[in-house]
Amino acid sequence: MKVRYLRDVLGTVDEVDTETWTSRRLILKRDGMGYSVHDTVMKPGTATRMCYRNHLESVYCIEGEGEVETLADGKVYPIRPGTLYALDKHDEHILRAFTALRVFCVFNPPVTGQEVHDETGAYPAATEAAA
Repeated sequence: MKVRYLRDVLGTVDEVDTETWTSRRLILKRDGMGYSVHDTVMKPGTATRMCYRNHLESVYCIEGEGEVETLADGKVYPIRPGTLYALDKHDEHILRAFTALRVFCVFNPPVTGQEVHDETGAYPAATEAAA
């Protein structure tokens, strides 16, 4: 069994901080679970454009308020605690954080841990060499 504590991830290489979000990666590819789990805080007043062409992602909000817009159809969905959205079609989207927006994210396939969005808003495809 694997047991992780957020406090043990803070300040390590498994906490990735960018201009619009900070992601604390709790389960990664190296854990062999077939998915990864992230505790992510979207910074207040930010908008992040993303499109995970190499991953599927489910996002569950536990704190804060914001919205997600799917760019293919322009639909906007409010995000608040208790909201889950699943990007099941590699959806290009914009996540806007009105307040600090804390979400739990699950990625399939799992990420290796140090990925950041490329110019298209995607994470690179995981490779065996990057494991």
